[in-house]
This record gives sequence, structure tokens and C-alpha cells, in this order.
Amino acid sequence: MDLSAINPVLLIASLMVAATPIMLAAIGELVAEKAGVLNLGVEGMMIIGAIAGFATAVETGSPVFGFVIAAVAGAALSFLFVILTQYALANQVASGLALTLFGLGLSALMGQSYVGIKPPSTPHVNLGFISELPVVGPILFSHDFMVYVGILLIAATWATLKYTRVGLILRAVGENHDAAHALGYKVIRVRIIAIMFGGACSGLGGAYISLIRVPQWTEGMTAGAGWIALALVVFASWKPWRLLIGAYIFGGITVLQLNAQAAGARIPVEYLSMSPYLITILVLVFMSADRSRAPASLGRIFHASN
Repeated sequence: MDLSAINPVLLIASLMVAATPIMLAAIGELVAEKAGVLNLGVEGMMIIGAIAGFATAVETGSPVFGFVIAAVAGAALSFLFVILTQYALANQVASGLALTLFGLGLSALMGQSYVGIKPPSTPHVNLGFISELPVVGPILFSHDFMVYVGILLIAATWATLKYTRVGLILRAVGENHDAAHALGYKVIRVRIIAIMFGGACSGLGGAYISLIRVPQWTEGMTAGAGWIALALVVFASWKPWRLLIGAYIFGGITVLQLNAQAAGARIPVEYLSMSPYLITILVLVFMSADRSRAPASLGRIFHASN
């Protein structure tokens, strides 16, 4: 294996790109879980966002508009989860799994006419001379705008949860929905907003895969990214900044295995391909010992008459 073929600067820059889709999906799921809702439909919402954003960008020529529609599509699909779990009081785990299966099937139907088509390119943010700085420029200041949107979402979520009344209400609903209801907070309304925010973020993550990460449409192209996003929320112990670190770790492992293949690593491709998921499983095993940070009402059905 020729390690000299691996450029460390490009490696680090690439990991930021690889981490962005799962980071976007994970921060949305973190907010939903902070409100006490376990939505296993992240994969389905991501794949719907991927095809909705891809189709919109191809038809309009605007990747930005594609991301907007992807967020709307992800939020719209999440509303189906809202109806099932918040009004019909269906089991959250079963409803989330059904949402994933529905999203995978619907996206395959919607994407039949877009196979083999290239979307319009998404330009990188031009920061002038800052982008041209050695080492730092390519790593931090030469990315597409969605990389920075993801980081800003992490920062905004952290600040909202920690310092605002909105964050306090969200956390109160997730910790004890009966007590929050007794205090006069609209538990169902808070959860609906959190679920739809999570759906919009998942849609953005899916669109990032189809428009930037792998600029094309293929059926099932999210390839488990939604499940990794769910795992990252647990890895992060429901803390936004830990989630950012976890996303970069997973992105780094993914990029490293691709570079190892390109450098001629004498390891079966199948082992390299499964390495990011294996690392994720191992991390979850070690983190599972600390379950005390999970919202106390996570996954529990709320009924106003309780």
C-alpha cells in the first residue's frame, strides 16, 4: 500500500463533506428525541429528501431550491409520523420503521426517470484569499454552503436548548410530558414542531447525498445513513457538540477506507466498506453503559387525559 498517495489535507477536507449528511439528519433526530419522540423513520425521510431535492434541482437548475424542497419533502413525510404517533397514538418504533419502508418505496417510484442524469453543480463558498490559505484554506474555507449550514445548525440547536425558553420547554416535554402538560405546555404541539424539524433536517441530509456527496440518483442511495444518524444521537448522549464530533469521526473513517482502497490496501474491499459501520457498533456498545442522559419520556405515548 502506497501511503504517500493519501493527501492528509484533502483527507480532512473530504471528511467534512462525508460527515455533513449524517450530521444534518442526526441534529434533527436529536431535537425530536429531546422532545421525547423516537423516530426511526430517518432513513425514509432522507431518501425522500434525496429524490425531491435531486428532481427539483434538475428541473429548475437551482441546487439551492432543491435543498429547500428537500427540507419541505422531509417535513411532509414526517407529518405522516405525527398523525400516526401523536393523534392515532400508534407505537413510535413500528411507525418509524413503516415510515422508512414507505420512503424507500416511494423514492424508488419517484426516481425512475432520473437515473443516469447529472444534477447542476453546487458552487463552493468563495471567501477570497481566506480560501487560498495553505492547509487551513482547503480544510475549512473551501466547501459548499451546506457544510457551513450543518455547523450553524449544530451551534443554533446547542444555544437554543441551553439558553432559551423554547429549549427549556422542549427539554421539559422530553423529560416528563405529564408534568409539562400540568404546567400548561402544549405537549403535542411541541412534539409536532420537533418531529417536523427533524424531518426537514433529514430531507436536507438526503439531498446533500444526491446533489453533492454522490451527484446522481440511484435507488436506495442513502445506504443506511439514516441508521448511522440515529446511532450518532446515542453516541453524542443527546448533546449537539458531541454529535458534531461523532459525525466527523464517522466521516473520517468512511473517507479513510476509500483512500485506503485507492492506495492499494491489500484488504478485501468488503472489510473496508463495512469498517465505518463496525466502528459505529463498537462505539455504541461502549456508550450503552451510560443511558442516564436519554430523555426520560423518550418513546412514551402521551395522552392529555393521563
